[in-house]
Amino acid sequence: MYNQHDILLEAGTNELEIVIFHCGPYTFGINVMKVREIIVPLPMTPLPGTPDAVKGLIELRGEVMTVIDLPTVIGVAHDETTDDRLIICEFNGEKSVLRVDAVTEIRRISWEQIDTPNELARGIEGLTNRRRLKICGNFDYEKIALELSRKDIFAREEGRRVLPRNRSNKTIWIAEDSEMLRTLIIETLEEAGYDSLKWFINGKDAFDAFEAGSDCDLLITDIEMPKMDGLHLTKRLREDDRYTDLPIVVFSSLISNDLRHKGESVGVNAQITKPEIGRLIETVDTYVL
Repeated sequence: MYNQHDILLEAGTNELEIVIFHCGPYTFGINVMKVREIIVPLPMTPLPGTPDAVKGLIELRGEVMTVIDLPTVIGVAHDETTDDRLIICEFNGEKSVLRVDAVTEIRRISWEQIDTPNELARGIEGLTNRRRLKICGNFDYEKIALELSRKDIFAREEGRRVLPRNRSNKTIWIAEDSEMLRTLIIETLEEAGYDSLKWFINGKDAFDAFEAGSDCDLLITDIEMPKMDGLHLTKRLREDDRYTDLPIVVFSSLISNDLRHKGESVGVNAQITKPEIGRLIETVDTYVL
């Protein structure tokens, strides 16, 4: 059985290990840092009134979890077979179960191979074409969670508003590939009074901007991004004397007790799990005001 604690990949290498799985004719991948275990299907309790992709609830070692059917999410037909697998995931501080047609292997690749999504890749963060792997993508779990069974993880933050203060003299840079999350961060920062913002859709674009020179007072970065991930971005900035003291805050769905050491090893100042946007603003205030 796959065990997430067996991951030995060093932080900051700009590599990731992905579990390769299949939905209909398509081949996808999921970052192993989001995977707790992979199991055969269990008895499921239906949830009437939910979207078709929400297949129901399972109980695993006393814990009840929602099952999302990924073939339904991407619009492909599915016939249940003995190859079906449930991928138990943890992201945004929550656990979910993804039903897929088959799981075949774990593969290590570089974020440099990951491209930004196209219109055909609904719900996918990035795509890479390889000789032996036709299409491999990472699903945008934040988007799926919002649209399907985990709407509450975003709604619970709506009531936590940040009081406006005089923050206009500080410049914040944001590296985030998810358009939805990037918009949320920018709108919340602006509402709080931070009006000097610059954003990038991946770590490579952010790094190139830093290389050219920066008036940035603090960087907010995701971890999973095409071209260059947030941990490698942090590591590269810490190797530059100009940015050894730059406050860097990681805002990611991957923050957990098991993975927090990865950010610490490359020199991030703070790590906050999505979608704790109120806590993010409070943390930014701590470092720049």
